[in-house]
Amino acid sequence: MTTPQDSQQDSRQRSGPHEVTAGPADAGQRLDRLLAAGLPDISRSRVKALVEAGHVTAGGATITDPSYRVKPGQTFAILLPEPEAAAPAGQAIALDIVYEDADLIVVNKPAGMVVHPAPGNPDETLVNALIAHCGDSLSGVGGVRRPGIVHRLDKDTSGLIVAAKNDAAHRALAEAFAAHAIERGYKAVVWGTPSPPEGEIEGAIGRHPVNRKRMAVVRRGGKPALTRYRVLRAVGPAASLVECRLATGRTHQIRVHMASIGHPVIGDQTYGRTTAARLARLSPAGRAAVESMKRQALHAYLLGFRHPRTGVPLRWETEMPTDIHNLIASLERL
Repeated sequence: MTTPQDSQQDSRQRSGPHEVTAGPADAGQRLDRLLAAGLPDISRSRVKALVEAGHVTAGGATITDPSYRVKPGQTFAILLPEPEAAAPAGQAIALDIVYEDADLIVVNKPAGMVVHPAPGNPDETLVNALIAHCGDSLSGVGGVRRPGIVHRLDKDTSGLIVAAKNDAAHRALAEAFAAHAIERGYKAVVWGTPSPPEGEIEGAIGRHPVNRKRMAVVRRGGKPALTRYRVLRAVGPAASLVECRLATGRTHQIRVHMASIGHPVIGDQTYGRTTAARLARLSPAGRAAVESMKRQALHAYLLGFRHPRTGVPLRWETEMPTDIHNLIASLERL
C-alpha cells in the first residue's frame, strides 16, 4: 500500500536543473541518500534511477553510482527530465463499481489486478480499465502515468479503492488521505491469535536491509507506521479473522506489521511463510485450502470519507471475496 504523497512526487518537483551541496555532517553519506534529502519531493528509488541514468554530475564529471560516498563541500548538479507523457491506453475490462458520480468512482478491486502500469505490468491494470470506462474526463488527473489514482492496493489485495475523475476531487482526496481523514478497514485471516486481542502495532517501515524487494519494520530510515487491529473471531484451531485499521498508509503495512508480531497473513508469499508446524494443526481440508491459496488473505472491506465537493459523508462496506470465504470455511472444517 502507498500514500497519495508518494503517488505525486514526480509531478511536484520542478523539472530542470537542481543543485545539492554536501555539508560537514554529510561526509561519507551515500549519494542517493543525500540527493533524496535535498529533493524531498522525489523518492529515493527515483533518485537512484536518475543517478544510474547519468543525470547527476559533480565538477563536470557524471556520477552513475548511487552508493558513491560524498565529501563535504561537494556540489551535485541534478537534471530532472520532463515527465514522460506515456499515457496508458484504455482497455475494456469489467469493473465492480460500488459508487460513481461526476467527481469520483469507487471500485471493488479483485485480487490479481495491478492498480497502475509499472514495469512487469504494462497493461490490464485498474488505470487501463478506468480510462476505458471514464473516457477523456480522467485524462491527466493526478498525472498522466497514474490518472485518477489517489491511493493504492497491492496487486493481490482485494477490496475498495477510490479514484478521482477531476483535478479538484483528486486534490481534495489527496489532502484527506494526508490528513488521515479517510476511514479504511481491512479484514485478514492470520496465523494464530494475536494477544492481546485488540491493540496497536507501531513500527517504522522501510526497505528490508538485505532483501530490497521486501519491506520491514526498521530502526532507522523508515517511515512512521501505525496499524490498529482487533481479533474478530478464531478460525479453526490455528488461525483468526482480524480487522485492521490504518492510521498511516505505508507499502505492505498490514502484511509487515502482522508478520512482525508473529501473526502473518495466510497466503502471503512474501511475509507469511507456511511452516510444517502450522500446517500440522489443520484438518486435511484446512491444509489443502492453505496450500492452494496463492495470494494473501487480505481484503479492504471498508472505505469512508467526506465527498470532495459536497462534504457529505460517504461510507461503503463489501463482503469477503469467495476465495477468502472458502479459506475460512475450510479452516473451520474438522
